[in-house]
Amino acid sequence: MRDIVGRIGVVILTLFVLGFVSTTYAQKTHTNLNQKVLKVERGFTKEAAACIECHAKEIPGTVAAWKNSAMAKAGVSCFDCHVVEKKSPMANQCSGLKGSTTYISPMVSSKTCSRCHPEEVDQFLKSGHAALSSAAVIEPKKGALQKLMYLNEGAAFMDGGKIDLSTGLTPKGHPAYNRAAKTSGCQMCHGTKVEMGPDNKPINETWPGGVGTVYPDGAIGNCSVCHTRHNFSVAAARKPEACGACHLGPDHPNIEIYLESKHGQVYQTQGEEWNWDAASDTWEPGDYIAPTCATCHMSGIGDLATTHNVQERLKWDLMHKKSVIRSGDRGDGVKGDKLMRKVCSNCHGPTHTDVQRKTLDTVVELYNKQWAGAVKMKKELATKGLLKKDNWKDGFQELMYYLWHHTGRRARQGAAMNAPDYAHWHGTFQMFQVYKDMEDIYNWRIKNNKIEDLSTVMSSAPY
Repeated sequence: MRDIVGRIGVVILTLFVLGFVSTTYAQKTHTNLNQKVLKVERGFTKEAAACIECHAKEIPGTVAAWKNSAMAKAGVSCFDCHVVEKKSPMANQCSGLKGSTTYISPMVSSKTCSRCHPEEVDQFLKSGHAALSSAAVIEPKKGALQKLMYLNEGAAFMDGGKIDLSTGLTPKGHPAYNRAAKTSGCQMCHGTKVEMGPDNKPINETWPGGVGTVYPDGAIGNCSVCHTRHNFSVAAARKPEACGACHLGPDHPNIEIYLESKHGQVYQTQGEEWNWDAASDTWEPGDYIAPTCATCHMSGIGDLATTHNVQERLKWDLMHKKSVIRSGDRGDGVKGDKLMRKVCSNCHGPTHTDVQRKTLDTVVELYNKQWAGAVKMKKELATKGLLKKDNWKDGFQELMYYLWHHTGRRARQGAAMNAPDYAHWHGTFQMFQVYKDMEDIYNWRIKNNKIEDLSTVMSSAPY
């Protein structure tokens, strides 16, 4: 049924795109004198055409990308996505619109995309790519990342560190931090809350931002992170490089893990020959012979329909300090396991899939055991007053962070995606090393009833 619906969608889309070009259909009767002509024209309004003409001169690269997009072929212009109501908190006018009744915004949120893609946006908003992604960056109650970005990475600690973490201001209301760590790093993946100036343009480097960006109109989500503007290519979004822009590095090296896996090896050697442009819900094995990130987490495959909820097929939470089966706003892990097994069944038999899933379960169990041991030691040290207030100057607490945020994540995610080097040498091997160092620090403090003067931990972290 899904294939039939998908193919009907292809036909409808094809007819719609074809209608973009003026066509003439002549129905001849028995006599030429009674010839009837049906003429259908599709194009751009005068206002939309003016935008295109102006932008082609001012920012030709943007227009060139748009011209090659499915949006352009379907008659969707700059005007359709960027024009807003005058009362919008994002409304302003470029030089070409001054004095007119047309208002625009350079920012396009998921609310705009939902006008044509309501189902996709609804799925997206239920995923970790939306509000959950940006929560740590923009919600003061989260605290930890705010403190990391402003107090430590922003070097406010050098000025005494007296700031309000919810605002980044001193008690006198002055900025007390450098925003570089946030604007160049954190917000570019997680997203941020866009701040606006009196001219309704973004200020304080709060735009552009990542996938979970919160816009002044209340909308959440930046679809162009994956569907890169202004080409919005479905083929580009299906390739692992799209995900690798954020899912990489020492704490969640997902692109590196994927490329090490057998799936990634096949993609690197044969991917150029695959069919990347199939319509949604019709992209199936045969178009490709090994999955990408999108195949497993989002794409329609076998009995599964396409989804923009990237946690829908996940069992475990592999990101947080203790791995638990997903529930609540992080998904339904029991259902997710069944759905991911359906993905695997398109290319693997049940024995292969069962072994892979069991391997992940055992690595999660191994990590959770060590994390529980670390938590137990920390509680005893805290009870005895043997932890420093500044956790980044405390060797035990610094190592505990790396056990979770670096080595533990790599072990779990390496196992989930079949990357043995990340699961082992960057994962379980370094986990036990970190744990043993924590044990030594714990034992020394308990024995001597004091904290060592200087941390001996190398702050660049295990990798």
